[in-house]
Amino acid sequence: MPTFKQQLYNYAELAVKVGVNIQPNQYLYISASTEAIEFVRLVTEIAYDTGSRQVFVDWNDDVVSRLRYEKAPADSFAEFPEWKVMERELLAEQGAAFMSIVSQSPDLLKGIDPSRIGDSQKATGKALDKFRQSMQSDKVSWTVIATPSKAWAKKVFPDLPESDQTSALWEAIFKSVRADKTDPVQSWIDHDKKLHEKVDYLNEKRFHKLHYQAPGTDLTIELPEGHLWCGAGSLNEKGHAFMANMPTEEVFTVPLNTGVNGYVSSTKPLSYGGNIIDNFKITFKDGRVIAISAEQGEEVLQRLIDTDEGAKHLGEVALVPHNSPISQSGLLFYNTLFDENASNHLALGSAYAFCVKNGKTMTRDELEKHGLNQSITHVDFMIGSEQMDIDGIHKDGTNEPVFRNGNWDF
Repeated sequence: MPTFKQQLYNYAELAVKVGVNIQPNQYLYISASTEAIEFVRLVTEIAYDTGSRQVFVDWNDDVVSRLRYEKAPADSFAEFPEWKVMERELLAEQGAAFMSIVSQSPDLLKGIDPSRIGDSQKATGKALDKFRQSMQSDKVSWTVIATPSKAWAKKVFPDLPESDQTSALWEAIFKSVRADKTDPVQSWIDHDKKLHEKVDYLNEKRFHKLHYQAPGTDLTIELPEGHLWCGAGSLNEKGHAFMANMPTEEVFTVPLNTGVNGYVSSTKPLSYGGNIIDNFKITFKDGRVIAISAEQGEEVLQRLIDTDEGAKHLGEVALVPHNSPISQSGLLFYNTLFDENASNHLALGSAYAFCVKNGKTMTRDELEKHGLNQSITHVDFMIGSEQMDIDGIHKDGTNEPVFRNGNWDF
């Protein structure tokens, strides 16, 4: 087993060379918590050693963020700094790579007025809409990774002594991203190949619909003409490979935004806007949310769905077997980056343009005509379990098993 120092270096190297895949003379923009400062310094060093022209770091801090939500004027949450929009859009135009290092406490904004959270999410979504489109159409290279914070580690490992919680979360993260392997980069190459075998099979089948059945779930999702299944690595507009999420265990595509009918129940808590939404059920008719319920966080969920019209529709359909490594760890991370890779999941909000044939070059209007949802938000939620069956339905009405008892059936 590699030492902690070696695994930390492996992780940083993976983030730079596999995640964003920094190219010579390329800018790198990093968004990170102050609790990740040592890791960010290591990533920065490796990025420069790999050839980056300049690394820019946008710091955030949980305490500062909480103070703003507690004390700032209520109307300030409807604003987003224009200079921050210009910064990201200009860097994207210059071909920069973008790395988000998440560490936020799942309960950061517990007890905060949901209207403040909702207004902030909406303002941020509107302001960064153009930038998000450049990411969702693979124009730029980007990746999302994570490092522990004390509050997050305490949430995941409440029964461990406080002195052991952060190191336990580091260990879990290292394992999930294959930083504990002798040759992590080769491990990712092999993993990418395995995921693409599933992608190729599903793209050959060209299913018209998917039918999900499990306790609390009976949902049919129509897929648009020309839809493409994707997974693991992507290519930006210059043809450079990158890995948008580390870890990743999913293969995914887009739903037809008017073709979702039935109801679906969550199987893991959703951490959204510094709050936990848990044990919730969403009902759809002709693609649109018509009813919700939640044992915890229902008001936060309602505000998410009220973000805009697109937030009332699905933008992503993702398949993850129950026997995936993160699922088999038995850990609940309270962080979507990890929990979505332990479970089949769906996403409310915008669709990925690259999940439809020629989508990367389509205008927004053209994507809408092809049935892809448009929104200023994109939020994944987990629905899979060992009790879930999924059938692929062809246009002639014949069925084929895709999942049985939570796992691939092919």
